[in-house]
Amino acid sequence: MRALGWIIAAGLVAQPMVSAAAAPAAELRPDQQAFFGLYKELVETNTVVDIGSCTQATAQIAARMKAAGYTDSELIPFSVPDHPKDGGLVAVLKGSDPKAKPMLLLAHIDVVAAKREDWVRDPFKLIEENGFYYGRGTVDDKAMASIWADSMIRFKQSGYKPKRTIKMALTCGEETTYAFNGAEWLAKNKPDLIAAEFALNEGGGGRYNAKGERELLAIQVGEKAAQNFTFTTTNPGGHSSQPVPDNAIYQLADALQAVRAYEFPVKFTDTTRAFFTAVAGAPQTPAPMAAAVKRLLADPKDDEADKIVSLDKAMHSTLRTTCVATLLNAGHAENALPQKATANVNCRIFPGESVDGTLAKLKELAGPKVTVTANQPVRPIGIPPTLDPKIIGPMKTLADKYFPGVPMLPSMSTGATDGIFLEAIGIPTYGAPGVFIESDFSGIHGLNERIRVESLYVGRDYLYDLVKAYAG
Repeated sequence: MRALGWIIAAGLVAQPMVSAAAAPAAELRPDQQAFFGLYKELVETNTVVDIGSCTQATAQIAARMKAAGYTDSELIPFSVPDHPKDGGLVAVLKGSDPKAKPMLLLAHIDVVAAKREDWVRDPFKLIEENGFYYGRGTVDDKAMASIWADSMIRFKQSGYKPKRTIKMALTCGEETTYAFNGAEWLAKNKPDLIAAEFALNEGGGGRYNAKGERELLAIQVGEKAAQNFTFTTTNPGGHSSQPVPDNAIYQLADALQAVRAYEFPVKFTDTTRAFFTAVAGAPQTPAPMAAAVKRLLADPKDDEADKIVSLDKAMHSTLRTTCVATLLNAGHAENALPQKATANVNCRIFPGESVDGTLAKLKELAGPKVTVTANQPVRPIGIPPTLDPKIIGPMKTLADKYFPGVPMLPSMSTGATDGIFLEAIGIPTYGAPGVFIESDFSGIHGLNERIRVESLYVGRDYLYDLVKAYAG
């Protein structure tokens, strides 16, 4: 789930654009051709939860890695009996320095469902057209999964000996709340297997403008925690010809209106403070917005400044916990007073805040006639990593080489990734930049998902060099 919270606000901080020309697939280098085979196979393997098989996809990757020289002890497939098709893979390339803590490369290989009748092209066939690769997962998240697996293969084939052990975890279940989640399972059941000083994950990236020019790079440093809550109200009901004020639907509606009207308080992490400071100082930011951001940075309780900044929905969500009604169910007959009404309220909880604290506020807003419960699964709270120069520095140095003139900002995702499970066990997780997507989000989670051919191969080179920079 590439939830790039910065993408809507990106135009406020954009600098001079850098053009990007796509190379035809026919001109691919031999190493790129090998990568393309892995990428194509992964995209064309259906990994929609309950329909396709992540276990098959990871087995195919493991076979390629074994052919490159990895031993059985370095390739650890995993699954559970209840979810045999939702398996994953951990691979390990041992480092030469026992004092250097490992690093972890994380990517999910499951994808959002895609119906053939809705798409222009078959979503599970990789199709190249007009400088783009089309297919479900071409970006989210099979681009990164393929790049990580390909990098591990290239390291082994070239005889590269890292100082730091490099681990890779390809997992299933990120896109579906109720699914078996491989990253969560590893964190809870095999923490030693994935133990690392830090991890690189999805959530960062880059953005093109409408002209196909590189506009902005972002590093994801922290994310919100996604949590669903159920609001329930019950009533004896009765005949609709004799209505009474005590109505389950009205009670639920009043509770949801209270949630709608409430704004959680403004808060900052080091990441969001750095982001908003950059927004306030950018020459492209309109003067009223820049002034409001500066006031809010100085005083998070400045309600007037908050109103101005929050006119941008991405900035509004970056400033606070948000809760919104997403599902409703009420009544049992058209001629009867409702006996029960329920609603799902989806919250994105700001780092450091808890599910219990959010639940307490929702109960207060709903009032005594509405029951509010936290839905399973309950996700960990967001723990933002630090803006560690040892992590940010190499990203910036290589960005200056590969994408000169393109600004790079730290960002907090308003969505959610599997990084939250790693952070819960003490592994700071960063969404790496490098792969650029379109200003319309490249069809991620929607129709006709696509990635520029140029973006995929340049991003592959960038991330390969980035891993080597950290591995020493």
